[in-house]
Amino acid sequence: MFSYLANRLLVMVPTLLAISALVFIIIQLPPGDYLETMIGEMKARGEAVDLGQIESMRQQFGLDRSPVEQYFAWLGGMLQGDFGWSFEHRRPVSELIGERVALTVVVTAATIIFIWVVSFAIGTFVATRQYSVSDHIATLGGYLGLATPNFLLALVLMYLASEWFGLSIGGIMDNEVRELPWGWAKISSVLEHLWIPVIVIGTSGTAGMIRRLRANLLDELQKQYVVTGRAKGLPPTRLLWKYPLRVALNPFIADIGSILPEVVSGSAIVAIVLNLDITGRMLLEALRAQDMYLAGSFLMFLALLVVIGTLISDLLLALLDPRIRLGGGTTR
Repeated sequence: MFSYLANRLLVMVPTLLAISALVFIIIQLPPGDYLETMIGEMKARGEAVDLGQIESMRQQFGLDRSPVEQYFAWLGGMLQGDFGWSFEHRRPVSELIGERVALTVVVTAATIIFIWVVSFAIGTFVATRQYSVSDHIATLGGYLGLATPNFLLALVLMYLASEWFGLSIGGIMDNEVRELPWGWAKISSVLEHLWIPVIVIGTSGTAGMIRRLRANLLDELQKQYVVTGRAKGLPPTRLLWKYPLRVALNPFIADIGSILPEVVSGSAIVAIVLNLDITGRMLLEALRAQDMYLAGSFLMFLALLVVIGTLISDLLLALLDPRIRLGGGTTR
């Protein structure tokens, strides 16, 4: 286990370096840069453009250097905890990310817990009642959840809350506590608003997870060891929990590497609709404004989530399923 963990941690270094190069190339592909975008917006508004000031800003931000020099400067800064300068917000990227990461972690963690709890309960229930009325209802709900865009569900919930209850459910907290330091008033406000984005963002993931758990559990329930356990008189509940359900939970664990970045990046449009101060919304704004260092830092954050999530899922799978061996060999 220790050697496997050490090897995986060593592999993570060149992996993240390769991803950083790809990320920088991708954010450099659109023509122009932030300053050219700003010049175009100023001309569209009929404002005068001071070319001298623009050139000074180009030198200040390092945009006059070659892409290779810009990449190594950005990479060296990240290794020292400096993620560059946000052109759009005129602030260090690390400060902007620090403000949004805490709320993003709260929303992401609550959404993943929601997905696991709901899909585990419903998936197990309908798999043990195949072709029943509840199974058909869950299947229909799964299709609707997969087919309904998250932003559309957000709009519907906002409309229903406003028309039926006279409530405004936008935002992650009340405006009155937004500028206050963290305390019980601010935490309680976040908890009051949290359930809406959790339901909206987690709907599609829950629907997909229910279908995967149902399919895997049905496959396990038809295998010979389950038939043998029933023939020996094992109680149905004990037989279900000890063997087939344990193996069918593999999708829950294996999806950790993908569900983390999916929840963060997939919440971008929902964050705009619900006015959420989380990273997804800022990432979309940074890409639109060609704020390269801010966008690149967010993309590296997503890549780090994928790498760490995959490592965690591999370790948990080995603990959950005795058939999986991390060393790649067999034991007798």
